[in-house]
Amino acid sequence: MNRPSTALLTDQYELTMVQAALHSGAARKRCVFETFARRLPDGRRYGVLAGTGRLLDAIEDFRFGDAQLRHLRDGGIVDKATLDFLAEYRFEGDIWGYAEGESYFPYSPVLVVESDFAHGVVLETLVLSILNHDTAIASAASRMTAAAGTRPVIEMGGRRTHEESAVAAARAAHIAGFASTSNLEAGRRYGVPTGGTAAHSFTLLHGNEREAFEAQVASLGADTTLLVDTYDVTEGVRTAVEVAGTGLGAVRLDSGDLVVQAREVREQLDSLGATETGIVVTSDLDEYAIAALAAAPVDSYGVGTRVVTGSGHPTASMVYKLVAREDDQGRMIGVAKQSKDKQSVGGRKYALRRRNAHGVAESEVLGIGEAPAGDAGDRDMLVRLVADGEVVGREHATLEAARERHEASVAELPRSAHQLSQGRPALETIFLTETP
Repeated sequence: MNRPSTALLTDQYELTMVQAALHSGAARKRCVFETFARRLPDGRRYGVLAGTGRLLDAIEDFRFGDAQLRHLRDGGIVDKATLDFLAEYRFEGDIWGYAEGESYFPYSPVLVVESDFAHGVVLETLVLSILNHDTAIASAASRMTAAAGTRPVIEMGGRRTHEESAVAAARAAHIAGFASTSNLEAGRRYGVPTGGTAAHSFTLLHGNEREAFEAQVASLGADTTLLVDTYDVTEGVRTAVEVAGTGLGAVRLDSGDLVVQAREVREQLDSLGATETGIVVTSDLDEYAIAALAAAPVDSYGVGTRVVTGSGHPTASMVYKLVAREDDQGRMIGVAKQSKDKQSVGGRKYALRRRNAHGVAESEVLGIGEAPAGDAGDRDMLVRLVADGEVVGREHATLEAARERHEASVAELPRSAHQLSQGRPALETIFLTETP
């Protein structure tokens, strides 16, 4: 597949830093960059990493072609020496990270980039753009699927965000357990299952509700989902069953008190003999609304705005920081930002998920140097994604592997992780070095 260049999906200061480093002679110093979040969004108990698969593609496509170089040259953005460097740019280093779909916690090093300064620093904006967006979506989606239990959740937020964000959001939500999406490009590009039937406009197009239902059933079959709240719900349900028969697939409710309506509609469907007809509910749902519907006779949920906006937290607040560099003697030394409230921890980290004898996660253990030999309950979190500039870990970032990993990773968390009330992260992050 011929994909467009991602090289200008970046901030200008990434390139001006390269120019200055080339001028000073520091551009080729070995460095370690680390991506992490200092905290989870307020009240969240865990986060879910997503976007790694998209990021690996984007790094492969991070090439400065003629059009990109012309823009930089004509705009006087960088000098000739930097243009020459960028013309030959290919990422040459190593990248490690948490496998896509894993849960993470404050300071978890979800991505570690090892390269010289110039090759690593230019990836900062690209890394953060992809991981912050997709992780925010997956983290919110995970809370929603946890609240939904075994009931399927459908992603349908394409009309509430940028068109490309909608595709990425559908992928991230699927990783976190959403069953399907309404977005066809997400289906084509990533293989996310798609579905959809009709909106209120289809009902309003026809002279009355019966005509609309007859047209839909004639085209899509009796197992379709009919939207029954354009006018009167009770009449809509009655008409739907009369038109489609008791084999009607489902009815959809998109307004009103969904708990009360679901109960009334279930009773009505059963009384009409449509005992196998499902009830789909939509209308600005989030994890709290889904939890409130747990006792209602609902069969599936459709979520739009709240999932594609991270349910109030549209970014994961991840940062990309230099944590180690080569000194004048060729040794690697830890470096760290010490600004108030924005500290980082220097040094190339290892990361372990510490679990008890029952397989329940207890803490996130981070340290510098060699990981302690260990405890059989410790799980190494970092996997190799890129070696010498070549992607080697794509199996850690495929859609279905990430979806399965999310399910397993969340399942090993303590019960407190699944509470929707305000609280601290479910796992404490323990530094075996200096604590920030």
